[in-house]
Amino acid sequence: MKRIKLIVSYDGTNYCGWQIQPNGVTIEEVLNKTLNELTGEEVKVIGASRTDAGVHALWNVAVFDTNTTIPPDRIRPALNQKLPEDIVIVDSMEVPTDWHPRYRPSVKTYEYYILTGEVPDPTKRFTHCFTSQPLDVEKMKEAVSYFVGEHDFAGFTRRESLKKNTVRTIYKAELVQEDNVIVFKFKGNGFLYNMVRMMVGLVMHVGRGSCAPQVVREQLDVANGRERLQDENFFKLTAPPQGLILKKIDYKNPL
Repeated sequence: MKRIKLIVSYDGTNYCGWQIQPNGVTIEEVLNKTLNELTGEEVKVIGASRTDAGVHALWNVAVFDTNTTIPPDRIRPALNQKLPEDIVIVDSMEVPTDWHPRYRPSVKTYEYYILTGEVPDPTKRFTHCFTSQPLDVEKMKEAVSYFVGEHDFAGFTRRESLKKNTVRTIYKAELVQEDNVIVFKFKGNGFLYNMVRMMVGLVMHVGRGSCAPQVVREQLDVANGRERLQDENFFKLTAPPQGLILKKIDYKNPL
């Protein structure tokens, strides 16, 4: 038995996220089915990041165990011949049998794209969040800066995630504007369920002038954050999924 590591890229538009669930097709489900066909075995992949429905990835990581005689580097082209066009294997390689994509120290990079203007661009409807409302980019940049460092992000996740450790370290949090596109860039040692989308949603709220940039600092206060999670209106600030992309996962010790 050997363990194969896959680098997976996908357009999440047509999928109900990564993780298998009863209400729709997922990336994990398609990978399992395709690997079963390729190897003739009952294969189940383990993914590094369980992206939400509609979220994209350029560099997610998954592993699976197999007895196949197919050389590890040939699994990539073999899978790509069978997978739908919106899922691509970037690389395939053998790793130690105890190598686990979720439990190894890593740095994840996410980006979120907002398209601004009077009318939406139909060619970007699946990759950008559109808003016609004016946004104060300078105030948004200040708001984003408060995310950097080690914080308890209990105020930036769903209630069901509060049973877990909610402390994360954000190494980079910045916002850049390129013509009529605003790009959020986040790099950290981990992200909670809906965390990036809730961070972006609150900063957009700042950009609309609905609150001051310091609201981010207030929300990072554990007591305030947990209290606000009881307010259903807060969840309405969560940015839509299509603007979010998992850019890369870097492991400190690749093997």
